[in-house]
Amino acid sequence: MYQEKSIAVVVPAYNEERLIGKTVQGIPGFVDKIIVINDASTDNTAQTVSEKAKDDRRICLLGHEANQGVGGAIATGYKKALELEMDVTVVMAGDGQMDPKDFMNIIEPIVDGTAEYSKGNRLFYGDAWRMIPHYRYLGNSFLSLLTKFASGYWHIADSQSGYTAISLIALKRMNLDNIYKGYGIPNDLLIRLNQYDFRVRDVHIKPVYNIGEKSGIRLIRFIPRILWLLFKGFWRRLFFKYVIKDFHPLVFFYILSFFLLGVSLPLAVRFFYVWTVTGDVPDINAMALIFTLISGLQTLFFSMWFDMNYNKHLK
Repeated sequence: MYQEKSIAVVVPAYNEERLIGKTVQGIPGFVDKIIVINDASTDNTAQTVSEKAKDDRRICLLGHEANQGVGGAIATGYKKALELEMDVTVVMAGDGQMDPKDFMNIIEPIVDGTAEYSKGNRLFYGDAWRMIPHYRYLGNSFLSLLTKFASGYWHIADSQSGYTAISLIALKRMNLDNIYKGYGIPNDLLIRLNQYDFRVRDVHIKPVYNIGEKSGIRLIRFIPRILWLLFKGFWRRLFFKYVIKDFHPLVFFYILSFFLLGVSLPLAVRFFYVWTVTGDVPDINAMALIFTLISGLQTLFFSMWFDMNYNKHLK
């Protein structure tokens, strides 16, 4: 218990026999339940956790017969936390990349009631550019920008950070059978949380790398999937929040902006093709391109401004 709030930690683990022991051992003593999900590991992850459980009764080991991905493992842990009705549920990866020293900062917004979901932000910690591999820093920054757009939480950054805490009331509103099963679960959860107007807090945490962890992300498959997830989630959020739940005209602004920008693409192709082949500038084509491009961007910026203003109270 912490300030009369029960705390659970969900630890998804797949082939983490080297680091899972260190991860579990580093979890603060006031945590009431440690829920480890062995996601069909092929190494000795389960045996390592079982040994730890003999000395720590807080540990609850759950297992999947088939690998369901990190999102599937977290969903299983969330369901167990719901069953136990834990007030705050934290997610910490089994590879030791989440510093226990940041644990208090992660749970504090949930415990004091100022937010229903908090997430770690590694991008703005001290000299993060030197601490995080550059391709990951740039990739996370790019996906964070797209996630701001898709989720409506314009104040968040480092969308791929899995160091999170969620309140019981927010967890009850999530359809855990439908959340994304792969590494895009933080993005998917943010979109779903915004649909119900839950407050999200960004917390600066220390990046931890080069401790023997091994990333399971395969960029060739991950990038197209996460982009498709964000695209679908964006339109689902707009329809649910601004049409079904509470009508707002920004939906029409977004639709119009995408239409105008979509029309500008073939106009741009035709413009440059004619210019390249004949050397002449097609006047009407150029005017149409300028009109659709400027109007599309202006409408898009208005849409984003409306969206930011509507969600500013969710910080």
